[in-house]
Amino acid sequence: MYVCFTVFIAGFRHLVRQTKREYEWVATLVFGAGLVWWAATLVADSLEGAAALDTLGGMADPTAIRALVEGTLLIYNGSIAFAVTALFMVSAGYAIVATGALPKWIGWMALASAILCLAAIPSMYGPVVDGSGFYNPAGWGPAIAANLLPLVWTFSAAIAMIVKGKAVAQK
Repeated sequence: MYVCFTVFIAGFRHLVRQTKREYEWVATLVFGAGLVWWAATLVADSLEGAAALDTLGGMADPTAIRALVEGTLLIYNGSIAFAVTALFMVSAGYAIVATGALPKWIGWMALASAILCLAAIPSMYGPVVDGSGFYNPAGWGPAIAANLLPLVWTFSAAIAMIVKGKAVAQK
């Protein structure tokens, strides 16, 4: 997953740069924000994996597991992750709309995704009751709002890049 995303953001940067050279700065911003998003996700996955490993052998330390799980939640559903995801999405959306590198609807989807990510930022400061709440760090609302649309956007943009690449190769 991480290797594929790295290839995706590098390819996206190249596509924007090839479409309109004067937008290389925003293509580089998309690449940098994508790498930060990638790194934050990698850390969260590592914490989650550590919590799972601690349960092996029947000698789990509940305090350690809780700390690791809450650390994971704060990274995945925290204001920093939502802000970085919003930066990535707004940069990508702007790059698409300004350059026409991909269909405009994909650019507008990225901008809508950035708005949802920004709306999810304050959820981190709500009380954590349990995972059934909507607008809190462990809630399902921000997780869906700030994670589902970027995922759908990434698949849509990747498919559009593949289709565009095949069309260019056939010319």
